[in-house]
Amino acid sequence: MEREKIPITPAFIEKNISYLQLLAHVFPTIAMASIEIINLEAILNLPKGTEHFLADIHGEYEAFQHVLKNASGNIKRKVKDIFDKNLRETEIRDLCTLIYYPEQKLELVKASEPDIDNWYTVTINQLVKVCRSVSSKYTRSKVRKALPKDFAYIIEELLHESADDLNKQAYVNVITETIISTERADDFIIDMCNLIQQLAIDQLHVLGDIYDRGPGAHIIMDTLYSYHSFDIQWGNHDILWMGAAIGNDCCICNVLRISLRYGNMETLQDGYGINLLPLATLAVDYYGDDPCTEFMPHLDKSDSCYSQKETIQLSKMHKAITVIQFKLEGAIIDRHPQWDMAERKLLQFIDSERNVLVLDGKDYELLDNHFPTIDPKHPYKLTPEEEEVVNNLHRSFVTKERLKKHMNCLLSHGCIYNIHNSNLLFHASIPLNADGTLKEVLVHNHKYSGKELLNKIDLMIRKAYNSDTEAEEYKFAVDFFWYLWCGPDSPFFDKSRMATFERYFLKDQATYKEENGYYYKLRDDEKVCDYILDAFGVEGEHRHIINGHVPVHASSGEQPVKANGELLVIDGGFSRAFHNTTGIAGYTLVYHSRGFELVQHEPFTSAEESIRTGADIKGSTQIVELSQHRMLVRDTDKGKDLCRQIGELRQLLYAYRHGFIKEKAK
Repeated sequence: MEREKIPITPAFIEKNISYLQLLAHVFPTIAMASIEIINLEAILNLPKGTEHFLADIHGEYEAFQHVLKNASGNIKRKVKDIFDKNLRETEIRDLCTLIYYPEQKLELVKASEPDIDNWYTVTINQLVKVCRSVSSKYTRSKVRKALPKDFAYIIEELLHESADDLNKQAYVNVITETIISTERADDFIIDMCNLIQQLAIDQLHVLGDIYDRGPGAHIIMDTLYSYHSFDIQWGNHDILWMGAAIGNDCCICNVLRISLRYGNMETLQDGYGINLLPLATLAVDYYGDDPCTEFMPHLDKSDSCYSQKETIQLSKMHKAITVIQFKLEGAIIDRHPQWDMAERKLLQFIDSERNVLVLDGKDYELLDNHFPTIDPKHPYKLTPEEEEVVNNLHRSFVTKERLKKHMNCLLSHGCIYNIHNSNLLFHASIPLNADGTLKEVLVHNHKYSGKELLNKIDLMIRKAYNSDTEAEEYKFAVDFFWYLWCGPDSPFFDKSRMATFERYFLKDQATYKEENGYYYKLRDDEKVCDYILDAFGVEGEHRHIINGHVPVHASSGEQPVKANGELLVIDGGFSRAFHNTTGIAGYTLVYHSRGFELVQHEPFTSAEESIRTGADIKGSTQIVELSQHRMLVRDTDKGKDLCRQIGELRQLLYAYRHGFIKEKAK
């Protein structure tokens, strides 16, 4: 990237004198301004840091954490590059497992290693070499900030001194010996391994759908909360939980329904302490004799922790909350006729006596016609017991501190879209017309499209969390979360409808069809992708759209790289629920100084298995795009910012040297 050179003239300095006087407070002398220019110019010539992109994690916390720990295989590649000629494959595997899971691996080693002091010496030296490699892209200052407090000075010395230097050989060796003799080797190794993990990924991008299906969304959020550098582009399931946490009762019901559908109670109960006893009581009272066949949870039989009795209870709770959901959705649809979703109100068309749903003069056979809480004359009215359950659930969701903490993390680190290093990141869709132009969508009495639409939605989401709770706009913003979850023109959904009722209750599978929006039909077209990138102001010779949301069916030959390389779809199905249909267990995209690599993962067994046997996630790497030259910091967004700072500092030097501003006394 060539830095644009603006000629510095006296007139230019006079025009910008106020700003330069402020800058002079930070750099009060020619020497200080010059040193900063030297530092920034040096940083511009470092290799670009490695970015990792993940999407659609869906609560699969063990696989997620392992991908972070091994940096999508990047750490193992580094270890092989360093030790391939000196270590056997089993030794490389053991070293990698130590880096990924230091505490657990140390326990196994100490139980079996006859000469632990020698093992400590060898291992510490190996870890120093790996850490030296992964830290080589960064300035000493940046590495210093990442160093663990207890061993910061020692690690810095080991990284920048070598035992190969005869003058420093004794100095370096005695550091290692003293770490061992003072019985700090375990702590040192753990800190070194964690440092290697951190330095292997410079920036993490999570393209949505942290929540639902899998058991550990709360654990993923805890991991992100303390992660060194990340951003999130919200997914439809994240939006659903954000709506639930702010008190949207339709979102609460959908969260519960999905959790019960997949037998995922860990996040609700263990993670956030949501009280489900009132719902369980109502389910027994109203559906005690109902087999609830269509509501049996979709469980992984290989590791299901539920007994048959518990599974039956979950099915009754599942049906109970689903019926409540349809009632509440009827009310929110009536409150917002502008959303044009009246066709989603189907309860009034149920004919239980004839076991059919009567729609547009046609009978559709019901799979289930037991509706003890639905009054045919007032089908959307909650019973007193249902209303009490909703009130209890509402209080539970809006008062849980851990849930609030995680939602605040989603807000502070999240957005609906992001533009980073010539890549446009969003979870699902940009609403389009049939001709590929940007579609106008109504949001709170005004229409918006493209970038303006996404900015408006982002603002509405934040207003729900930050506005006066009595304000009309706040009430609309809270309701709007439900539209974002399932509304036809929502960029998080972008389908003709969400056929939830049909899939549960109607026998005719033709009614299950959900027509995708035009974005999904046109996104393979390079011209359409170029049009979207232009509309969002994405610049650069090599620019891309990066999405998740729709799983790539790799087993049937579908490719994640589309539109002649301009669109990368990285939802390969982290969730176990998708493994059978996708044939894989997710993609991660790695963008390093040499270009883009797409890593296709096979299902992850468990962290315990990885620690015990050294098993890693198996994956295959596809080179998506290689750069003709190694990309440097100057080729990134950060580089543009540093170039701007250098330009301003050069203006300050001119002002000092030509008498516009006087240096301050040293």
